[in-house]
Amino acid sequence: MSSHSHLHARGPKRARGVPPSEWREQATARLAESGHRAGGARSAVVDLLAAEDCCLSAHEIFDALRAGGRRVGLASVYRALEVLLRLGLVARLDLGGGTARYEAARGAEHHHHVVCVECGGVSSFEDRDLERALEQVARRHDYAVDDHDVVLRGRCPVCRSD
Repeated sequence: MSSHSHLHARGPKRARGVPPSEWREQATARLAESGHRAGGARSAVVDLLAAEDCCLSAHEIFDALRAGGRRVGLASVYRALEVLLRLGLVARLDLGGGTARYEAARGAEHHHHVVCVECGGVSSFEDRDLERALEQVARRHDYAVDDHDVVLRGRCPVCRSD
């Protein structure tokens, strides 16, 4: 990791797949059906993840909530993520570096990630040509692929310019 500290813009806050408000409503309803009360850290985490277009670590979620004036504890964020994960409302990603990241599970949404090996910045991307190439590989090997993840690692523009 480099010694400098900076955050990378994740691009515009846009949802893929299920719109943010619809995912938020689905998540809230699913939590209620499962006997979890609304409000508190769980609700704050749902609101934040609904607005994000890429994955965040528990610490990034905690920092963003605190910066937005929400009084939550880190342990509460982890507990909220565990519940959301168990209910299938969030996806847990291991992009390397020993830190799990989480993002809203929005159904038909599918994207991949690029990770900076110096600062740890993460961005998401979609690529139809890549998806077609992966489908061709699966056919050549006679596999019925249920899921896949592509993670590209390298140095982001900010780290390359340092």
